[in-house]
Amino acid sequence: MRNRSFLTLLSVLLLGALTLMVADVTGKWAAEVQGRNGQTRNISFAFKQDGSTLTGTMVGPMGREVEITNGKIDGDNLSFDVNMEFQGNAVTIHYTGTVAGDGIKMKSQREGSDRTQEFTAKKSQ
Repeated sequence: MRNRSFLTLLSVLLLGALTLMVADVTGKWAAEVQGRNGQTRNISFAFKQDGSTLTGTMVGPMGREVEITNGKIDGDNLSFDVNMEFQGNAVTIHYTGTVAGDGIKMKSQREGSDRTQEFTAKKSQ
């Protein structure tokens, strides 16, 4: 009986510890991204996390708000896609990131391109 109580307590503590290990990125995040010709562009994210599911929106340099799709979070790692339109062409941009301190170190890559862009998003609210 005593061993069973101990195992139950240990299980509850381990489950609680695992829950604490998952980063919570819910909120607003802002980043400055290098654009063409060395220009800096501002983008922002509004994330909502529900367990391992990540949803929300992104506002790009042109001020358009777009939905985040395929959002996932696993520990300190996150990933999501943004579907946009450039000059009449549909484009998917894949984002990956790692929560580190007060920021998220992110990489973006346009589907079909081997070029990546790295930046850090900081919590703004």
